Amino acid sequence: MAHEDANAHQHGHDHGPDDGHDHGPDDGHDHAHDHAHDRGPVADASVRVARGSDAPAVGLVQAVVFREAYAAALAPEVLATFEPRAFANAWRATLEGERSGDGVLLVACAGEQVVGFAAVGASDDADTDAGTAELIVLGVHPDARRQGHGSRLLHAVVDTARARGRSALAAWLLASDDATRGFLTAAGMVADGAHRQRVVSPDGDTAGEVRLSALLADDSDAADAAPVTAEDSAATAADDTARAADDGRATEGP
Repeated sequence: MAHEDANAHQHGHDHGPDDGHDHGPDDGHDHAHDHAHDRGPVADASVRVARGSDAPAVGLVQAVVFREAYAAALAPEVLATFEPRAFANAWRATLEGERSGDGVLLVACAGEQVVGFAAVGASDDADTDAGTAELIVLGVHPDARRQGHGSRLLHAVVDTARARGRSALAAWLLASDDATRGFLTAAGMVADGAHRQRVVSPDGDTAGEVRLSALLADDSDAADAAPVTAEDSAATAADDTARAADDGRATEGP
């Protein structure tokens, strides 16, 4: 799921931003926003919508962070299937085809180099409505962590969801993933009581997941949840959540 300059978080989607989930109540939310400051400027740091040509870089980042995140949960032979080319092909098909639907893939860049990514789309959990968006996956390459990229991505996810008329954001993560939970709760999300078992290997191994959710800040909260732009993205991050989430874990395999 999402976290500041940390690993990856994905839930129930096939590498691209348009698949499905279910269950759990949808109340007791707080406002999601990104507020605090980076520990220092990052040269030419930005977040933008991904292009088809970004697929190889996104695939590489996803393979690295998923292998790291699932190291304790999956057998080595399963981890070995997390190949950059497979992820890249899936993202290319999404970006260049018609699979994306309502989904949007965002990339975090240091200069021209893609160092992180996040996908947001409509939630299809049975208990949510058309106003709920889902943070499908977020990851930052280990070499680019603690530089604000994760916070910029999360901020851009919120802005993208709001621009599409969404009023709430949900995210599934491993129940044992305290680091990711710390990052998301620091940003304003709370556990909403939903939980499930997700199959994480060809042998049928499962992992418990919980769902966090939040109401998206509206225009009256713009001071706390301003849209991310190329000009201001280098100055927006969350130093405290970076420290809390630097060792986060993933929530769903490919």
